[in-house]
Amino acid sequence: MPKMKTKSGAKKRFKVTATGKIKSAQAGKRHGMIKRTTKFIRTARGTTVLCAADTKIVKKYMPYAR
Repeated sequence: MPKMKTKSGAKKRFKVTATGKIKSAQAGKRHGMIKRTTKFIRTARGTTVLCAADTKIVKKYMPYAR
């Protein structure tokens, strides 16, 4: 059986932590910053951990990153 392929977009956007959780960048920071509140911009810094439902989906995209 051939090797499974990793989705290219997923490997660029997500990282797997040592405990198996998925880290990703905060959403909503690409454009339109003038209409966002300062509080939103401040809290959307850095990275976030995906919820369990989304983690299940992303792990299917990256079969070898476990």
